[in-house]
This record gives sequence, C-alpha cells and structure tokens, in this order.
Amino acid sequence: MASPTLKRLLFLTHRWLGIVLCAFFAMWFVSGVVMMYVGYPKLTEPERLQHLPRLGEGKGLIGPVQALASAGVHGPLASLRLAAASGGRPVYLAEPAHADGKKPKAGSATIVIDARSGARLDSFGREAALAASSAWAGPGVHPVYLGTVMEDAFTHSRGLDGHRPLHRVQLDDAAQTLLYVSSRTGEVVRDAPRLERLWNYAGAWIHWLYPLRGNAFDRWWTDIVNWLSIAGIAMALTGTVVGVLRWRFSRPYRNGARSPYPGPMMRWHHIGGLLFALTTITWIFSGLMSMNPWKVFTSDAAPLRMEALAGGPPTLSAGMLAGATPQALLAAAPGARELHWRRVLGRTLVAAYPAGGSPLVLDGNAGAASLDVEALTAAARRLLPAPVARIERLDAYDLHYYARAGHTMTGGADKPLPALRLVFDDANRSWVHLDPRTGAVLGRSDSHKRASRWLFAMLHSWDWLPLLERRPLWDAVLVLLSLGGLLMSVTGIVIGWRRLGRKLGRSGRPRFLPVHQAPH
Repeated sequence: MASPTLKRLLFLTHRWLGIVLCAFFAMWFVSGVVMMYVGYPKLTEPERLQHLPRLGEGKGLIGPVQALASAGVHGPLASLRLAAASGGRPVYLAEPAHADGKKPKAGSATIVIDARSGARLDSFGREAALAASSAWAGPGVHPVYLGTVMEDAFTHSRGLDGHRPLHRVQLDDAAQTLLYVSSRTGEVVRDAPRLERLWNYAGAWIHWLYPLRGNAFDRWWTDIVNWLSIAGIAMALTGTVVGVLRWRFSRPYRNGARSPYPGPMMRWHHIGGLLFALTTITWIFSGLMSMNPWKVFTSDAAPLRMEALAGGPPTLSAGMLAGATPQALLAAAPGARELHWRRVLGRTLVAAYPAGGSPLVLDGNAGAASLDVEALTAAARRLLPAPVARIERLDAYDLHYYARAGHTMTGGADKPLPALRLVFDDANRSWVHLDPRTGAVLGRSDSHKRASRWLFAMLHSWDWLPLLERRPLWDAVLVLLSLGGLLMSVTGIVIGWRRLGRKLGRSGRPRFLPVHQAPH
C-alpha cells in the first residue's frame, strides 16, 4: 500500500498537470482523427508527375552534353533530370556533386538549363511562377499571383528550405488550390487545396503545435513539444495509479459502486481513465518519439558506398551522357513526363517516368534495359564494409517495407514490388532495399530507425499490416480509442475548471474575523 504522503503527492501531481494539460489532450485526440484522413499539405511524387506537362516528341530539345556545355557546367553531377518543370518550359535540372559527399538541401544547388537554348536560368520571379502554375493546372484555370513568403502555415517542412522564398499562386479551379513555386528552380513544390487547408487548422497544424512555428517561439518549438509530451506522460501515469488505487476490485463502496465518485464527471473520468489510460500513454509517448528527442534514433552508421552500385564513380559526367538524343528517348517512351539519368553497374541508364505507374528504363541507345539481378546483388554486397547475412526478395509488403496513403506523414514515397532487401551483419544491423528494375536504393534502415518505426509509426499510427489491410477495421479501432481518450480529456477539463474556479473563488473572497476576535 502506498503511504498517505505518496498518495497525496500522486493526487496533487495528477490534478494540477491535468488542469494545465487536459485541453492539449482533447485537442490532440480530435486533431489526430482529422489527420487520419487529411494530412499536412505536400506534393507527392505521383502528384508531381501527373501535373508535369508531357515532354512530347522532344522536337527542338538539345542533348544533355550540349546543354551542360552551353551553360558552362563541367563538373561531375549527382543527378540530372529533363522535365517541363520550370515555368512550364523543358529544362535540364542538374545537381552538382559535392566533394564532401553530403547531399545539399533540395533545390539549393540545382542548376536549371533551358533544354532548347542551353541558357542557364538563374531567376524565377512572378512571371515564371505564373507560367509554372498555368502548366501545372492545365488549360482553363486562371492563376493569381499572391507574392512571396519565406514560411507560412503550410510550408513548415524542412524539405522546402532549399527552395525559399516561395512564390504563392492561387488557382481558380474547383478545389481552389494554392500553389507554392520555388524561387530557385521555378518548379511547383507544394499544392494545398482549400479543403485541405481548412481541415489542417483542425488537424496537423494544431496537432503539431505549428502556431508556435515561424514566430518568436520557433527556436523553442522542439523543446516545447518534447516537454509537453513528457508532462503528459507524467499526468497519464499518475492518473492511472490514482485510478487503480481508488477502484474497489474486490469489495465495493457502501453504495455498491466500484468508484467512489458520485458525480457523473468524476465517475466517467475515473472509468474512462482506467479504460483508455494505456492507449493514451502509448500515444503521448509515441508522439514524443516522433520528434527524435535528443537524437536518440540518430546513428553513426557509415554512408553507403554508392560507387559499388554505379560500377565506378556514382556521379555523372559529360562522357557518360553521350548517347541517345531526347528525341530518341521520348520516341521509346511516349507520354513521358520526366527523364532521369543515373549510373548503374557501369552503365548510364535513363528512367522515363510517365504520369502514373512504373518508369520505363532505357539504355544509352534508347532501347529497353534490364538489369542482371545477380550482378546487382553482387554489387550491392559492397555497399557497406560488412558481410551480408542474407538477401531477401520481397513480393509483398511486410512490417518494415510497406506503403502508406500519400496524405499520411510517412506516405507518398515510392515503394515498388518486387524489391530486394540486403541484411548486413554490421554493428548497426543495417538493411538496404533495392529496386531490381532500376537499381535504385529505395531506402536504408538500421537498428535505430527500426526502433523509431516501432516506437513511433507502430504505436502512434498503428502501422500494422493486419489492420492497414483490413480497413475500415483500422479506422474503427483508432476512432473508438480516440473517442475514449476525448471522453477522458473533456471530463478532465470540466473537473479542472471547477476545481480552479473554487480555488480562485476562495482566494479572492474577503476574510472577516468574528467581532469578539477583532483586534482593538
């Protein structure tokens, strides 16, 4: 049995933390349900490709070697793309390789080259933003320029840092879409339909405390979220202990009830707390884990040796790009929205991406290319300086390699099947996933990232295939648990408000001494 002093400490801790935090809990439960169906605005890769104009037959387009030479780009490249992406015109988007091997922020170092003239494009202002928006929206939609912004309610993502400042363009389409266009590359980098924007104020924007971003609180935002979560865990844990101590499991109270509280608010808070305490603690803890607090999931794993897969330097040079013209490549891949050059096993391959579906992989002669899986896996074994424990072929999703809906926090990434998983026997227990069609690295994880997957994605979003594959069972379970948590939170708000009102009422009430005790 707990001592009276310890019991009182538990009661007081839960009571005063509840007065402060129950409103946050209620907000988190409601906004969490909204986020199940409407995520924070982002432009997924399928959406981006779908809205890119077709490259057509490639008439009048110069080859990549000539384009790079005309623009004065002579160094090695980390990547090269051709798309009608900047201001609606066909351009080469070249990302120079960096000597330190570090990848710069997206857009920050990208060189944009006109694919017709070879001119280097360095300025993307109002007209370019309007042209890009018109090309993105298609005919019959009128764009309205709204100016530039460094960061607003829908652009807090750090992945946009290399594109700032962002041009804002409003479309008059049925969805009233707001577009954000990069001032560095002229590409549309984010779309936010009106309905998505409105729901976000009740969803991700408030759930992640984004009102504290982009203002005087921005530098403390991470600490505020972390410590609110820690305080929330303390509140829920102490409430659980108090609830168990006050519940009569074997011998009921005199009125026959198991709970000592006669009032409906206290009684339902007590019962709701016992029923939904475990889920609440799990969600608050996993929400804390999503922040990677104090870098607990950051590992010191060695970088992948990409030269092993490339069959030489993983960068592109002018000599590697000489081959089929854009016209020949587009003739082999009609309807392509983007061409992407990459080095795989000593060969220069071109992935032609359509508006939807898998890319067509072409060789230097514009012929369909296929990779030798045995050669690919033999090369992939050298990605890390450690032996490979096993190689798995994935023909179906599992607990660690799976797809989520594009609107979700971890959704929108390309997760093709089949895929190859190489399990390395290194200190970090690294895994590497490969696309056997393109030779691209689909992802890398180690023990730290897999711990994050369990402690965040699994516990917070219930990314468990038996549930995800059986919707609406997943929806019903999460909504029911969220309603239970909301019941616990709302009753806590009422109880806390009443308690605080009584405290403030007593402290503000004048105290009169009896006449016979009045001082003379």
